[in-house]
Amino acid sequence: MEKISKERSNKTVFITGASSGIGEAAAKLFAKQGCRVIGASRNCTEGTRILKNGGSITMIRMDVTDPEAVENIISRFPDIDTAVFAAGMGVAGTIEETPLSYAREQMETNYLGVLNCCKAVLPGMRARQRGMIIVVGSVAGRISIPMQSHYSSSKYALEALVDALRLETAPFGIKAAIIEPGDTKTGFTASRKTFCKKTSPYYDMVKAGVGQMEHDEMNGASAMSVARIILKTANKKNPPAKTAVGLKYKAALFLVKILPDRFREMIVRKLYVKINTHTNK
Repeated sequence: MEKISKERSNKTVFITGASSGIGEAAAKLFAKQGCRVIGASRNCTEGTRILKNGGSITMIRMDVTDPEAVENIISRFPDIDTAVFAAGMGVAGTIEETPLSYAREQMETNYLGVLNCCKAVLPGMRARQRGMIIVVGSVAGRISIPMQSHYSSSKYALEALVDALRLETAPFGIKAAIIEPGDTKTGFTASRKTFCKKTSPYYDMVKAGVGQMEHDEMNGASAMSVARIILKTANKKNPPAKTAVGLKYKAALFLVKILPDRFREMIVRKLYVKINTHTNK
């Protein structure tokens, strides 16, 4: 149970992807802190729910890939103190065979969607000389995963974006951080778009690799455990630039720093590349 922070009470928090998963969990936690939460989602029931403690959640339909819509909606809330960008989707398949349309959709949502929201929220924060931007990235943004190359690329891009954002906006009192969840049990698993034809030489590898991902996600951390890290980060005066969620993933990222690339690749290959593709004709 999170203690109610007096500093958070009555503050305005804008959250994308707030109708499900990590975004929804974060919206609930911030509202319990007494915050006025504006939750945006492509598919949601619009309306406002007020909590007994004075916090509230107002849901608004918004597509993060539509920059004009994003700007119009965010401009209605010039007093945003904290922005949490959690909207995202997943694409799976091999680099050779996955259509470019899938790759574009992946980057449009996960990377450009965050960029659209940053561009819209920053003027208000800069004018008030304060603000916090928290982006939901992924451990896959530090360790690329086979059959999820486009997803990993989108999360790698967010790492670079947040690093630059933090440097650019610090003179204006704005802080930026990225949260790096690992396998998390959410609706993300069921909504992943996987491309692989049964006639593909990669078929068995993709089926096994994506199956392993799905198993790990469905047995992974809860969305609420990630949301708690988001809230904890928002409440810090000097938040860390990057926070991996869970000891297992903190250890994995530490090992990535000290192990040669060939050992990292060997570990990832054993986890996800389950077959000898040379046997497929």
